[in-house]
Amino acid sequence: MWTCKNLWKKLVPLARSSSTLCRQNARGVLFNNERRLPLVPQAHMSSGTPGSGGDNNLYYLLVGATCVGGGFYAYRTIKGDKERYQERINEIASRPNKVVPEQPITEAPGEQAAETPQEIAPVTEDAPVETPEVTPIVEVSAVEQEDPPTTPEAEIARESVVEPAPEESVGTPDADPVVKSEPTPVAGSLPAETAELQTTTETESAAEPATVAPAEVPASTPVEFPSHAPYLLIGGGTASFAAARSIRARDPGARVLIITDEPDLPYMRPPLSKELWFSDDPSVVDTLRFKQWNGKERSIYFQPPSFYVSPQDLEKVENGGVAVLTGKKVVHMDVRGNKVTLSDDTEISYDKCLIATGGIPRNLQVIERAGEEVTKRTTLFRKVEDFKALDKVSRDTKSITIIGGGFLGSELACALGRRSADSDLEVIQMFPEKGNMGKVLPEYLSNWTTAKVKSEGVAVITEALVKAVSFKDGKVEIKLKDGRVVKTDHIVAAVGLEPSVELAKSAGLEVDSDFGGFRVNAELQARSNIWVAGDAACFYDIRLGRRRVEHHDHAVVSGRLAGENMTGANKPYWHQSMFWSDLGPDVGYEAIGIVDSSLPTVGVFAKATAKDTPKAATEKSGTGIRSESETEGTASSPVASSTPEPPPVPEQKDNYGKGVIFYLRDKVVVGIILWNVFNRMPVARKIIKDGEEHADLNEVAKLFNIHDD
Repeated sequence: MWTCKNLWKKLVPLARSSSTLCRQNARGVLFNNERRLPLVPQAHMSSGTPGSGGDNNLYYLLVGATCVGGGFYAYRTIKGDKERYQERINEIASRPNKVVPEQPITEAPGEQAAETPQEIAPVTEDAPVETPEVTPIVEVSAVEQEDPPTTPEAEIARESVVEPAPEESVGTPDADPVVKSEPTPVAGSLPAETAELQTTTETESAAEPATVAPAEVPASTPVEFPSHAPYLLIGGGTASFAAARSIRARDPGARVLIITDEPDLPYMRPPLSKELWFSDDPSVVDTLRFKQWNGKERSIYFQPPSFYVSPQDLEKVENGGVAVLTGKKVVHMDVRGNKVTLSDDTEISYDKCLIATGGIPRNLQVIERAGEEVTKRTTLFRKVEDFKALDKVSRDTKSITIIGGGFLGSELACALGRRSADSDLEVIQMFPEKGNMGKVLPEYLSNWTTAKVKSEGVAVITEALVKAVSFKDGKVEIKLKDGRVVKTDHIVAAVGLEPSVELAKSAGLEVDSDFGGFRVNAELQARSNIWVAGDAACFYDIRLGRRRVEHHDHAVVSGRLAGENMTGANKPYWHQSMFWSDLGPDVGYEAIGIVDSSLPTVGVFAKATAKDTPKAATEKSGTGIRSESETEGTASSPVASSTPEPPPVPEQKDNYGKGVIFYLRDKVVVGIILWNVFNRMPVARKIIKDGEEHADLNEVAKLFNIHDD
C-alpha cells in the first residue's frame, strides 16, 4: 500500500504537466487555423486516487487497517522478546542456587568433626545469610586466591589435593565445600603435605593407591561437582588425559573437568591386551600393575589419585587443576547454551568443550539375536572391567573362542594361548580372512603370522563366516556358513570399534558417512568452542585425505593438539600417528599411514637377531609404551647401510625375521610397516610426508638399517 501511494504521488505532477501541455497545444492550433476546435467534456484532474469519493474512503480504510496490524505485530514481537530476555536472566541468576543447597549435604565434614569442630559452627550460622545470591561465592574465591602462600610447594599441593584417603581429607580443610568464612586453615595445612604429594612421572612412579583406589574413590563420596567448568572434557580415555595435560601446560591456572562413564581414573588401554596377560603376579587383576617387556614395573593409570583435584573443590583451588567425575555420562549437549546434561539430569555449563568419547566395541548380529544365555557368555573387550571378567573366565572355563583376526583378536589369542600352556584351557581363533591380520598384512606375511599364533597354542580357523550362534547342552555352539560347527564355553568378539557419536544429534554436529565419527577441521574443531579428539574424530589428513584412526598414539597426539588449540594455539593437525601391535615379547611391529592389504606392497626383509624383538626394543628405550618413546628415536638422520641390497622377497620364504613393508598408491608410499624394526618411526614419517615416487624401494629400506647386525 505504501509503495502504491508513493508511486501515485510521483505520477500526479506528470499527469498535470501533460494535461497543461495538451491544453496549450489546442489553443495554439485554434489561433493558427482561426477556427475553434470542438470541445469535448474532459474529466477534472485531481491529485487524489481515481474514481469517486467512495473509492477514496476504501483506500483510506485499507491503509488504516494496515497501520493498525503492523503496530499490533510490533507490540507482540517486542513483548515476546522482553519475556524471553527475562527468562534467560532468571535462568542465569538461578544457576548458583542449584549448587549452594547441595554443598551442606556432603558427608565429608562429618569425618573431620573430630579434629576441626570450629569449622562446623560458622557454617550453620552463616549459611542463611550467604545462600540467597551468587556474591558470597565470588568473594570467597577472591579471598582464597589472596591468603594461601605462593610457594612452589603450596602450588604442588594445591594441584594434588585428593579425596580418597581419610587422612588426606583431614589434612586439607579446603576439601570441605561449605567452609566459606575461614580460608586461613587451608594456607596453614597445605605445606605440611607437600612431602608426600610430589609430582610423579607418567612412566614408572605411579603410586600404589592408583591401582585400586580409582574405582572406589568416587563411589564412597556423595555426588557433588561444580555447575560450571571453563574446560570440560567428555570422556576419560587417553585423548582426554593428553588434552588436560596440554591445557595445564599452556594455562597453568586452568580448571579442567573430565567426565567419564567409567568408574576408573584415566588409564592406557594397550596393556589390557598385551603386558597384563604375561604378568606372573596373581594379584595383577586387583593392582593393575605389570612388568613391561624391559622388566620395569608400572601401573596402567596415567597418574595416581593425588594428581587430581576433587570435583567439588575444582572451583575453589587457587591454581586450578584437573578433576575427574567418574560414573557419569553426558546424554545431551546444548551447544547454544554452552552446557551439557548428565544421566542424572544435572547440568554443567562450560566455556570450551572437548569430545573424546572414543568408541563402543562392535558385536555380531547373530550373537545379539542368540538370546540371553549366549549374550552373558560373550565378552566385548574394551575396558578394565572386560579384562577382569575375561581373566576370570580364562581360569574358570575350559574353552574360549575369539572371533576376529585383527590387532585385538590376534593379541588376545597369543596371550590366552600362552596361558593355556599351564592349564587345560582350549583357545580357538576364527576369522573370515585367509590369515591373521589379513586386512593389514600382505598375504605371505599374514600366513607367517598365522603360523606364529598357532605356535602359541591357538587353534586357528581361517575363512570362517559365522552363520548362527546358539546355546545347547551347556555349550555355546557356533555354526559356520561352510557347515563347520565349533562348540565352546565363552566367546570374545573382537570385530572392530564403532565410534561413539550419540551426542551428535542433540549437539547438531556432523557425522562422517564414510568413516564415522565427528567431522572436524584441520584444528580438530567441530564448532567454534567444541573440539573432538581420539577415536571419535574424523579429521582431514593433508597428505592422505580424510581419515579416522583408532590407535593409542593418535589419541595421545590428537588430544594434545586439541588441548593446545583450546588455549588458543590454532595449530593444524599434520602429525602422522603410528600404532603398534605385539604378538608376545618376541614378535611386534609398528605401522604408520594407510596400511591396507588391498594396496600394492613391497617388502624388504633381513634375518633377525636377538635384539630385534619388542622386549629388546623396550629395554633399550626404557619404556614399554612405544608411542611415548617413538618421538625420542634417532634425532639425527639415519645413515644408510652399505650392505649389498638383499635378495627379492620370494627367495626369503618363511624368513621374515625383520623388515620393512611399503604400501603404495599411485606409485607413492602411503603406508609403512616396520616388522621387528624399532625406533625408526621418524624416518618412516618423513618418507610419507615427502610423498615422492621411489624407483627402487630397496634403497629406501636401507634408511632403516635393517641389514645391520
